[in-house]
Amino acid sequence: MPKFKTNRSAAKRFRTTASGKVKYKKRGLRHCLEHVSKDTKRGLQQAGYLDKVDAKNVKLMIPYK
Repeated sequence: MPKFKTNRSAAKRFRTTASGKVKYKKRGLRHCLEHVSKDTKRGLQQAGYLDKVDAKNVKLMIPYK
């Protein structure tokens, strides 16, 4: 059985947790933040988690992580 190739762009964007969820960093915290409220920025700092359908596809792209 051949080895799978890891999708490198997905490997840089996603991590799997110990329970099997797929974690990612939310977008929107790079620049142009003076008009964004503090509550919104605080929410964007927290990690996001993919739903089951998307997580299944990402796990195929990062089989060894």
